[in-house]
Amino acid sequence: MLLELSHVSKIYGELHAVDDLSLEVPRGQWLSIVGSSGSGKTTLMNIIGCMDTASKGSVTLDGRELSALNAAQLTEIRKNVIGLVFQQFHLIAHLTAVENVMVAQYYHSMTDEKEAMEALDTVGLADRAHHLPSQLSGGEQQRVCIARALINHPDIVLADEPTGNLDETNEQLVLDIFRRLHEQGTTLIVVTHDAYVASCAQRQILLNHGRLVGERMNDGSVARRDSDMLDFSGHDSEPDGPGPEPDPDGASQESPDQPVQEADPGSRTSQEDR
Repeated sequence: MLLELSHVSKIYGELHAVDDLSLEVPRGQWLSIVGSSGSGKTTLMNIIGCMDTASKGSVTLDGRELSALNAAQLTEIRKNVIGLVFQQFHLIAHLTAVENVMVAQYYHSMTDEKEAMEALDTVGLADRAHHLPSQLSGGEQQRVCIARALINHPDIVLADEPTGNLDETNEQLVLDIFRRLHEQGTTLIVVTHDAYVASCAQRQILLNHGRLVGERMNDGSVARRDSDMLDFSGHDSEPDGPGPEPDPDGASQESPDQPVQEADPGSRTSQEDR
């Protein structure tokens, strides 16, 4: 098992951003984490990505229990085991695309432009390698970010809303990259509020108020169900008391009883009508 979380909580005062969550992710799986705004998706991603620590519980990544590691060891994991892709691109404005990819190699006290070019070629941007971020479209900038995440050949890629700022065409390009990575055996964990993006994964889990409340596989079967009302569109089906405000971007709704359809790589219209 590549990743194991056991009874993990993240507590801020009286707020449980993540609440007694247990999860296992085998090597090579593509997992989508779905939930409305405030459900704990990004907090969970930060814990898995060694950017934050759990208040309670244990996180084991590639056989190592994270709470037992010192700062240098956690940095080593971030360098060599994890590749991070963010919704905000975080590219350095005065560096070209290939130089931005090479930034991730600085942790290794060495850079290799040939490897950076290969990473850009993987995401279809070899011909844009020497352009500045301001000369790239939003979709191209996101693909530079993916290349940067891949440069050190990580075991696991964590992507937080990687298509949130993209139009449908660029979204498909990013999802095609993820499909290829998945076929090559890379473990993918993608946080999203988009039902179509989530449906492209092998497996989806649903968070609500920091708790794992549902899980299903991409064949439509519900592998685990802690609530009678389950909605994988990113919103609560039947809220119990006051909850977080709806996501302003408005994830599409689907019936809790409707099976998840396998994604058509060429179109998202079969999954949702935008």
